Amino acid sequence: MRRTKIVATIGPASDSPEVLRAMVEAGLDVARLNMAHGTPEEHVERLGRVRAAAEAVGRPVAILADLPGPKVRTAELGGDPGVVLVEGAEVTLVAGDGPGTAGCITVDHSGLPADHADLLADHADLLADLRPGDRVALGDGDVVLEVAAVASSDAPGGPKAGGGRAAGGGGTTAGGGTTPGGGTVVTAVVRSGGRLRGRPGVHLPTTRTRLASPTEDDLRLLEVACAAGADLVAVSFVRGPDDVRRVREAAGARGPMVVAKIETAAAVEALDAIIDVADAVMVARGDLGIALALEEVPHVQKRIIRTCVAFGRPVITATQMLESMTSSPRPTRAEASDVANAVLDGTDALMLSGETAIGRDPALVVRTMAGIAERAEAEADYPRWGQRLGRIQRVEEVPVPLAVTAAVSHAGWLAASTLDADAIVCCTRSGATARAVARFRPTMRLLAYTPSTMVANQLCLTWGVEPHVLAEQPSTDDLVWFSVQHACECGVIEAGDLVAVLAGSPDDPDSVTDTLRVVRVR
Repeated sequence: MRRTKIVATIGPASDSPEVLRAMVEAGLDVARLNMAHGTPEEHVERLGRVRAAAEAVGRPVAILADLPGPKVRTAELGGDPGVVLVEGAEVTLVAGDGPGTAGCITVDHSGLPADHADLLADHADLLADLRPGDRVALGDGDVVLEVAAVASSDAPGGPKAGGGRAAGGGGTTAGGGTTPGGGTVVTAVVRSGGRLRGRPGVHLPTTRTRLASPTEDDLRLLEVACAAGADLVAVSFVRGPDDVRRVREAAGARGPMVVAKIETAAAVEALDAIIDVADAVMVARGDLGIALALEEVPHVQKRIIRTCVAFGRPVITATQMLESMTSSPRPTRAEASDVANAVLDGTDALMLSGETAIGRDPALVVRTMAGIAERAEAEADYPRWGQRLGRIQRVEEVPVPLAVTAAVSHAGWLAASTLDADAIVCCTRSGATARAVARFRPTMRLLAYTPSTMVANQLCLTWGVEPHVLAEQPSTDDLVWFSVQHACECGVIEAGDLVAVLAGSPDDPDSVTDTLRVVRVR
């Protein structure tokens, strides 16, 4: 059976109850709601349809609400043909909301959330953060500009809008732009050219710009997601651990797990600190590939996965995994290799975006990814993985309850492996025990029993875990007994099987996993 989990984005192509059910049957584990598109009401309705599909199929599916974060875009660029920026050409960037041209691109801040108003009382604030040598990427990152100079438009000798050299190539040509009085004008050179249409995103260096995440709009959407019962919430454009802490504080102690999206250069620099406070992490390769040099992305991906393993955090590998299946019935060979390599790297989950949101056959995409992942798992050397895990675990001092849980979970995996047990059963309130054991990638079945439906759903993100809801029990003996009994009733284990069971005292306020029992099923 497949152990790597599948996250899929729900959109117009996958909105109907019939398609959602087909996706769950194909292997969907986590449904992602991209809250950058659509209304909150539409997402609440989608959430309900996913819950209904999961109940109809009879398997748990988690809901991940993905918050949009701050987004800067250009003003409209030349209608349908757009504009063409030619490599080596000079272009100016100015702030405002008027239409842009190939020689003067207008950066529109008006779509930013209200909580950034104090930073943007003057339209030019964000552009004033730029420095010569900075890279500014437009759209999906295919068009890249290098900043040559930054000056105020009303400074003596300052650059004037619309004075750049550019080729139209069938799109709008240079000239005609205007600069607000007192605004900043950035002169840049096109390092990677291409055609731009509509209002493409503007990707600025995150190490200096003052845009903060989460925004007030994010927090409002978070409130909607929490009220609707989302199990996980993803924070976009994270730059440091405080961004994650703000979302966790707003979500509350019993709220959804917080997933930190690593998609900025600042987040890569603060990786350990972010992972330390996040519940899970996403390798968001789309924006990461814009923030970093392209050749760096595969190595950063591997580093993020290794670090998440060391910290015991579930990790999602995302973006363009089966991109060609948006319109094709088959992925490319390179995409199949990409998915397989992510599995071999140790990712907990693989994510689909446009492939299932707007693709031709969302259920087929999920089924295809499941098949590739399962085949890769057959090649993975999981016994050696568990043996070497001790060398890459966190070395920093951790609180005693976490240290005890880590030690007992290691002992449980070691006992199950040595005795060739048929299953490992984790009794857990928060899910921490199951996640701690899953780090070792056990070859036997890994069952988690929890009294919380939300925790059971959240464990759908963790590698190999099969979550079940079990009523609260008065003692450790009852926890062990009823968990093993349920596993027998489900047909997962049978008489004569050997099972390692990990549990803690039901009345322990720290929820420490301090009990390991090896049980022979009778």
